Amino acid sequence: MSEAATLMRPTSSLAVPTAVKLDPPSWWAGSSLNPLRLLITGRDLAGAKVSCAGLLFGSVKVSANGHYLFVDVKIPAKAAPGKRTIEITTPAGKTSIAFEIFPNVARKRALPPLSSDDVIYLVMPDRFAQASPACRSPLIDRSRGRSYHGGNIRGLIAKIPYLKDLGATALWLTPVYANADEHFPPTYYSKVPFTNYHGYGPVDFYGVDKRLGDVQALHDLVAQAHAAGLKIIFDGVANHASPQHAWVEDPPTPAWFHGVTEDHITHPFYHWMAADPYATEESKKAIMDGWLGDELPDLNQDDPEVERYLIQQMLWWAGVYGVDAWRHDSMNYVPLPFWKKATAALRKEFPGFQNVSEINSDDPYLQSFYLGKNGTDACFDFPLRRAIRNVFLDGKPMSELPAALSRDGLYSDPGMMITFAGLHDDPRFMGHPNATPDALKLAFSFIMTTRGIPMIYAADEIALPGGDDPDNRRDFPGGWPEDARDAFVDSGRTAVEQEVFDHVRRLARLRASREALRRGRLTYLASGETLYAYARQTRAETAVVVLNKGEKTALKIPASSLRLPPAAKLTDRVGGGRARMEGDLLAVEVSARSASVFTIKSGGASRG
Repeated sequence: MSEAATLMRPTSSLAVPTAVKLDPPSWWAGSSLNPLRLLITGRDLAGAKVSCAGLLFGSVKVSANGHYLFVDVKIPAKAAPGKRTIEITTPAGKTSIAFEIFPNVARKRALPPLSSDDVIYLVMPDRFAQASPACRSPLIDRSRGRSYHGGNIRGLIAKIPYLKDLGATALWLTPVYANADEHFPPTYYSKVPFTNYHGYGPVDFYGVDKRLGDVQALHDLVAQAHAAGLKIIFDGVANHASPQHAWVEDPPTPAWFHGVTEDHITHPFYHWMAADPYATEESKKAIMDGWLGDELPDLNQDDPEVERYLIQQMLWWAGVYGVDAWRHDSMNYVPLPFWKKATAALRKEFPGFQNVSEINSDDPYLQSFYLGKNGTDACFDFPLRRAIRNVFLDGKPMSELPAALSRDGLYSDPGMMITFAGLHDDPRFMGHPNATPDALKLAFSFIMTTRGIPMIYAADEIALPGGDDPDNRRDFPGGWPEDARDAFVDSGRTAVEQEVFDHVRRLARLRASREALRRGRLTYLASGETLYAYARQTRAETAVVVLNKGEKTALKIPASSLRLPPAAKLTDRVGGGRARMEGDLLAVEVSARSASVFTIKSGGASRG
């Protein structure tokens, strides 16, 4: 008998069994995943038999210490919805645990798939807004950057009108998983005690963090967001668990993690190695099996039980809450076979379901290794983010923008690259010593008019400053009842905040109204030290974008490729620029440190 089989073999016990947790706690009739694998956590489960009226159970496997029980359950397609009681019986006695069956869930997502028609808004719920009822927890302390601050799901619901007014069409939440109820001691990551307010340290893959709200609040968020036309992107963690997860000291199987707290590989953060054709399996082991920061226990997706557990929890959140897509954290640190199985399961249950990948690397080849394949529908455009910051913050020439875009030939669909100037893992754009409101407005002008899916990190639209983590995760001013001012409304913003907000909203609305800016073919026109000009074209309309970070300038740009009428007149929809066709040349005048988005007036090649 193998070691694994020996470890899973039931052992005798005279104590009455207990059951304290069931994963998943519920499912739905008619699922494509049937039977379902249940994981029961408890004590003295050795020798158990499992039963429940109307459900068919398979063979039982129990961990050597009697703390975990695995069993498959087949749910009849026409099973009546409602609560059930699963009974666990051993030679020493009985216990039970609740299980619920839902009606057949919606297979089709409520809104169209994520695409270049969207504008994503990234929000960290703890730092956005608070509404009643607020959690009262000793971990909540707004004076400490690495503590919870008390933002919650109800607060986010209250700001849906704000998001709609801004022009967002999709909402990405950082993880809502239940995280540890404690301050962690200082580590390399933090010189002060810290919490996992950000959500990336799950201690329960089926629980909602109580500081953020409850199950009903999350249901209400999805329902009200969908009613407002906002897609919901949940943030998933399949790479690791919290060091405080009960599994770390007591794993359900011997191979649940790669190593143990006292003996494991430290992750080298070699982002590129997953796609390296020269890397050996031994060298790849460090990035696939290593513990991030030498402290995050690395889940072993090669263990069949871990694989099944993680895939089922993805399906559960999608089915129970009706979310539109998953954003997967640290996707390139998890083996490709796992992603292929997870994607197949998600799309079998929910046709067209989408995955968004975080590959935190400036290498376009690594992004292309995942985009459109290996389970990925969209990727964050970290390479373009680097060019944006180089150009608008570090004084590099504007030609770096088209140079970055020239790598688009690597991508299966550049339109599914998510463009952004920063996110929750970056220092704030306005935290850079060279940052100015004009530079931020130019960056947004580019993001909102180039190819891809634009994304706004919460409060960048009001030019919120911030340095390194956690200063880059400041609270949104006005999100808390006690705040001195409310930057969610015009009257609560400073002049600079209002200026940037108005600009971002104008761009989002313009993009929504102009198909060329969302779906049009991107054409390079000109670039140099301080200027970049390009066009977006569909059969129906043309938009010409000129970004100028220098002084007021006039120039003539060869534009025969646009096939516009020789005397076509263009109107600037954003700035105060002027443009007209002079034969095959586009004569342009643009203001200093500004963006112009020109469209064809009525009577030209496209509608005005």
